[in-house]
Amino acid sequence: MGTDAAESSPDARPRLLRSLRGGLALLGPGIAVAATGVGAGDMISGTVAGAQFGMALLWAALYSAVLKFVLNEGIARWQLATGSTLLEGWVERLGRPLQYYFLIYLIGWSFLVGGGLISACGIAGHTMFPALSVSVWAILHSVAGAALVLWGRYSAFEGAMKALIGVMFVSIIGSACVLLPDLPALLRGLAVPSVPSGSVKSILSVIGGVGGSLTILCYGYWIRESGRTGPAWMRGTRIDLGSAYAVTGLFGIAVIILASQVHPETAKGAGIVLGMADRLEAVLGPAGRWALYLGFWGAVASSLLGVWQGVPYLFADFVALLKRLGPEERAAVVSARSPYYRAFLGFLTFPPMLLLTLQKPVAVVLAYAVVGALFMPFLAGTLLYMNTRRAWMGDLRSGWVTNVLLVFALLVFLYLGVNGVVEGVGG
Repeated sequence: MGTDAAESSPDARPRLLRSLRGGLALLGPGIAVAATGVGAGDMISGTVAGAQFGMALLWAALYSAVLKFVLNEGIARWQLATGSTLLEGWVERLGRPLQYYFLIYLIGWSFLVGGGLISACGIAGHTMFPALSVSVWAILHSVAGAALVLWGRYSAFEGAMKALIGVMFVSIIGSACVLLPDLPALLRGLAVPSVPSGSVKSILSVIGGVGGSLTILCYGYWIRESGRTGPAWMRGTRIDLGSAYAVTGLFGIAVIILASQVHPETAKGAGIVLGMADRLEAVLGPAGRWALYLGFWGAVASSLLGVWQGVPYLFADFVALLKRLGPEERAAVVSARSPYYRAFLGFLTFPPMLLLTLQKPVAVVLAYAVVGALFMPFLAGTLLYMNTRRAWMGDLRSGWVTNVLLVFALLVFLYLGVNGVVEGVGG
């Protein structure tokens, strides 16, 4: 018996290691899309919510992560069932004119979001190292992101995103754990959806902000880059996305906890994040300030890198649809080596720098609010329509639980969209 145990022990360890490596190998594209979706807006909306309402709105961050998981799972479900991207599905099932509307939307969204991301990276860089101006840091981040995408493989991009989300996790979530919030209040905030007086706007901003918008579509291209095709990958995709949005939800929860503990001064824009850094330094010393700075930088840098790497696939996909290419030709066009992909990467990298010259880009902010408000309800509605059809989806047709969550997501994001348009027009 002793001999048998001794002989089996060396075999058991490699099997365990292989099992662990296999589980970790499932993580990657989901981490990338989750890290892309976490940005300056999430930091600010979570900070405002925590500062004003304490931990009462923790449930909103949790709900947001669940809703974005459902939407992303729907995108993956469509692609694994049909072999086509969701953009292909929209054009083929909803009509070819949709591709032109999407192109207009994509160009406008990319210009505005590109300008916002490089500005946020500039603020983060200047805050940590003020020797260089915000504009210089913004340009450096934009060019560095493009260089990594242009000359690096997908595996390099995925590794960089894992590193950045690690920085965010350790700095922000670690700081929240160090402050040791009141456990009963923490559990109540997560388990009991409360709506304190005057909190509706904060609830909607947290639900709408955490987890990204158009960048969710990039997941389909990233799972294809990592070789995940066919219905057999559905379980692995759920594990990948579930792990990713668990981190996203924890990040949103941690920001609210930090804000509820340190009570930052009310400020506009990124100023509220700097206010929270001041208070963190008072509580935790210089390490608290730098933890916040690094977390903020990791959030905006990962968003920029994810947009720079993922969004050009959407433009390349548009070109392939416009040319009505066959499978082999299509694969060459919808590729990081495609000239169409690289041309749109250049568009993301350089033209949005023009927005750095605007001191108070109110019109840009309002336009971004309107443009961003229109996408999420459209995504939820089309997934609800397309993924419930057995003729298109086969055995991967979405079930009633997923459909209920999609209906809820549609209603929430439709409400957010209407409010965003009204505020944009009225503002």
